Amino acid sequence: MFVMMRYIAVLVLLGLMIGGATVAAGEAAPMAADPELEKKVNEIAAELRCLVCQNQTIADSHAELAIDLKNQVREMVRQGKTRDDVVDYMVQRYGDFVRYRPPVKPTTYLLWVGPFLLLAGGLIILTVNLRKRKDLVSESPLSEEEHKKLESILHSENKTSGIKAGEGN
Repeated sequence: MFVMMRYIAVLVLLGLMIGGATVAAGEAAPMAADPELEKKVNEIAAELRCLVCQNQTIADSHAELAIDLKNQVREMVRQGKTRDDVVDYMVQRYGDFVRYRPPVKPTTYLLWVGPFLLLAGGLIILTVNLRKRKDLVSESPLSEEEHKKLESILHSENKTSGIKAGEGN
């Protein structure tokens, strides 16, 4: 009896999991009837940044805004607009940030040169700190007084640990 109830419970849970997965699965993105048109749309969408995700193109993103933008690209291509027309429209509306590969121009110089400036700054800071550290370390041999002090410390530690001077590991 107990085994039968357990079997039924497992079947019910399995049914709920499968049913939940079916409900969670959404509709596929609409494809254009013309595969050539869809290819152009995907090429253009691969050049435009998702404004929600920011690290994905609108071709890769599943955000609602990205889907809307891709549909807008599809409609513009259907109307006969070129890739440049579509990209220019998106840049005019959202700025150069919408381009996944922004152009090199005065307003984006920092974007292109910034990582190299940060790297150079980090290397300068590292070099300065290593030179300061080197200056702090004394490379001169111990004076006679320092040598005697060190011997007395080692000798007193050896006595407390039961090791004779000169013997070690």
